Amino acid sequence: MFGLEPHVLLLLGVCLLAACAFEFVNGFHDTANAVATVIYTNTLRPWVAVVWSAFWNFIGVFAGGISVAMGIVYLLPVESLVDANVYHGIAMVGALILGAIIWNVGTWYYGIPASSSHALIGSILGVGIAFSLLPESRGAAVNWGKAGETGIALLVGPLLGFALTIGMMFLFKRFIRNKAIFKEPHKRKPPPLWIRLMLIVTCTLVSFFHGSNDGQKGVGLIMLILIGIVPSYFALDQTKNPLDLRESLGKVEYVMNRVNRNELSPADTKMLAEIQVQTSDLDRIFANTTRIEDLPRQTRFEIRRDILLIGNRAKKLLGSEKVSLSTQDRSIYDGAMKEMKTFTDYAPWWVLFMVSISLAVGTMVGWQRIVKTIGERIGKEHLSYAQGASSELVAAGMIGISTQFGLPASTTHVLTSSIAGSMVASRGVKNVNPGMVRTIALAWVLTLPVTMMLSGLLFLLFRALMG
Repeated sequence: MFGLEPHVLLLLGVCLLAACAFEFVNGFHDTANAVATVIYTNTLRPWVAVVWSAFWNFIGVFAGGISVAMGIVYLLPVESLVDANVYHGIAMVGALILGAIIWNVGTWYYGIPASSSHALIGSILGVGIAFSLLPESRGAAVNWGKAGETGIALLVGPLLGFALTIGMMFLFKRFIRNKAIFKEPHKRKPPPLWIRLMLIVTCTLVSFFHGSNDGQKGVGLIMLILIGIVPSYFALDQTKNPLDLRESLGKVEYVMNRVNRNELSPADTKMLAEIQVQTSDLDRIFANTTRIEDLPRQTRFEIRRDILLIGNRAKKLLGSEKVSLSTQDRSIYDGAMKEMKTFTDYAPWWVLFMVSISLAVGTMVGWQRIVKTIGERIGKEHLSYAQGASSELVAAGMIGISTQFGLPASTTHVLTSSIAGSMVASRGVKNVNPGMVRTIALAWVLTLPVTMMLSGLLFLLFRALMG
């Protein structure tokens, strides 16, 4: 299968199972945030809540697209890290998965709402930084531009969640006359029907958007595994004919030839020359080839590499003030590159299914520890109906918007900061439990550096063992 030796195929299977394990852990670690309010307020029985949440996580994975998944893939320039030694690819994916899982399980065990998103991203960055320390490294092994966008999204999310929930609580107090919503939940009785329906809706939204965002991270993780270990099979979308790229390639070459070299700076001139090297390489691959059967499978990764390098370099070149192109030329380029990216930005349906099942099953396991933290330990008072509803409404909205923009969101940090905001809105800053908030904040601060260090060391160890 895939032309791999049996033991390499076994290692690939282990890596895929480990990725599913990460999503399983993500399910019971993060999805507790979604079910915490409906369980804590007696809106739904625990087993009903977790099954309901698991179902909407499953749906969310399929409905969320792949923009966040590709953001995860492009954190690491796989075209730079992958070489002819398949064991190097295994070392890469094994280290980043194991690093993220170790941190996730550890924080879950102690009931700390830490972020699976931070853990995965930190592990990916750690592998990239560790690779850059190796003698065979050919330059930067981390896409720092994409890492910066991701970091800003993960940093701003909790701050906005805190502020917006305070505003949401103000609106609740201003327009909702029935004060039952602001009371502490009865330990044995369910809330009034209208409150139950509102809490079920907010739980559903958080579960759905969690699946659409966090599920995509799992999809991106599995695509990193497949591209890193079996690049000749998964570098390009298997359902598309690579020969169809020639028309788009011709349009890109046309636009690049329209750039006036005399107006360019030396750096831009060099960038244009590098783009033309990549387009010429694609022309070489497609030369005298009329059937897909005539295209060697190993060239698929070369095609992927060339497309990504053209896209990255052309983006920088066309963003230069020295480049003067007509709106029509830029439109031609954008359309051609968008078409070319459909060959590289994809995920097979079975990858989506693996992730959705793992996330859904994980949702139904191990939620109790985090639910208690969410309901009782963030604030000095027990979570009220209004606090639960406002927190989840804000969290769902922010995660959904992040997904639309292709940015990862931390469900844990957005929701916990929203709950802290609801506590502040209720009785001021003194209503927040400082000990628990410090613990959550410490996990927030430590997750990236710890997982970066852990996965980086594991990667260097695996590379040394595998040669």
